Amino acid sequence: MKITFMGAGSTVFARNIIGDCLCSPTLRESEFALYDIDATRLAESADILGRMNETMGGHGRITSYLGVENRKAALKGANFVVNAIQVGGYEPCTVIDFEIPKKYGLRQTIADTLGIGGIMRALRTIPVVEGFANDMNEVCPDAWFLNYVNPMAMLTGYVQRYAFRNTVGLCHSVQTCSSTLLNEVGMSDALEGRKELIAGINHMAWLLEIKDKNGCDLYPEIRRRAAEKLGDKSFCDQVRFTYIDRLGYYCTESSEHNAEYNNWFIKDRYPGLIDRLNIPLDEYPRRCVNQIAAWKEEHEKLKEGAVQPHERSHEYGSYIMESIVTGTPYKIGGNVLNTGHLIDNFPEEACVEVPCLVDGMGIHPTRVGKLPTQCAALNMTNINAQLMTIEAARSHKKNDVYLAAMLDPHTGSELDIDTIVKLVDELIEAHGEYLPKFH
Repeated sequence: MKITFMGAGSTVFARNIIGDCLCSPTLRESEFALYDIDATRLAESADILGRMNETMGGHGRITSYLGVENRKAALKGANFVVNAIQVGGYEPCTVIDFEIPKKYGLRQTIADTLGIGGIMRALRTIPVVEGFANDMNEVCPDAWFLNYVNPMAMLTGYVQRYAFRNTVGLCHSVQTCSSTLLNEVGMSDALEGRKELIAGINHMAWLLEIKDKNGCDLYPEIRRRAAEKLGDKSFCDQVRFTYIDRLGYYCTESSEHNAEYNNWFIKDRYPGLIDRLNIPLDEYPRRCVNQIAAWKEEHEKLKEGAVQPHERSHEYGSYIMESIVTGTPYKIGGNVLNTGHLIDNFPEEACVEVPCLVDGMGIHPTRVGKLPTQCAALNMTNINAQLMTIEAARSHKKNDVYLAAMLDPHTGSELDIDTIVKLVDELIEAHGEYLPKFH
């Protein structure tokens, strides 16, 4: 079996996903083909993953493929392709996505999923992944493409509609959603045997139902306890608890993410909200700096013989592979097209996050039905910008990028149309070679 990892220099995901595969008797004897365009990062990952493989029994085989000229070789014959690239890296592109909008009074927290930063990230990533898809259609057409790259809905939606059929988008926020909530409200005793239903869009999928092992609805008590947390400045999940208070439901991804997915929380006219709701502006650049430093430190320790131990994580990747290979059923929260209206009050071309069954025949999304009107309405403000960004990636028209930014709830609520156009023009110019088709 061959498992190809695109963007092997993506340190956390490379270790977690390949480490998870090495924990599986079904997968551990595979060839793990590492692909990257950065020679240093590729070599560092190969060192660390090679050493990890040795300490876990040496069953697998780690191979490396550097540069676009070796991309087809990396993909040839692959059974599974994991995507974890970051086009443009922390520098220059992430820095550009944060610093230029600041000049216009537009502040962000993560900027990888929606907002003006998410739009730019999608536009520079989609052409690269489309190149992957073209190669896969030629050299591994029956492989499964497991996408971990943000912006998840835009990127996965584009690939599923236009590039490669066997594609699913994966995120780890579904697995941790209800456990995080129950721990936060002091109901950890209800964790064991709980039942839940989660559906919506990536990073804003709703915990629609949650019951204890006896089938009792936990939401009434959750809502009561959540209301007591509102206004507590020491509590960091204020945005999502505001969702519970005002919309009635908790959602999958963190408050720092969701703070920038709407027009309510990061407001130039209401600066006090940032402190009151514990909104960490510029959070993602800080994480990038810390992660880069941590990886360098781990690689230095490796030279001294230290290998970080790995236990199988909650990431879906290895379990999906195992299920498809063995035929053993497995349930995930996957990002797929809304074909056949899996969610009734979304358009069919939207990329949705819904329960999916995995087995030997592949990945099978399940129908959820209608979301609560208020939840669907908030999702649709994001879907509108996502679909317009996908349209811009297809058309290569600047006006479509302007429209995507205008439809983005945070950008559109803070800036007027003329300023949005100026911001988009400056970002496209700054990204230069990463957005050549818009120049």
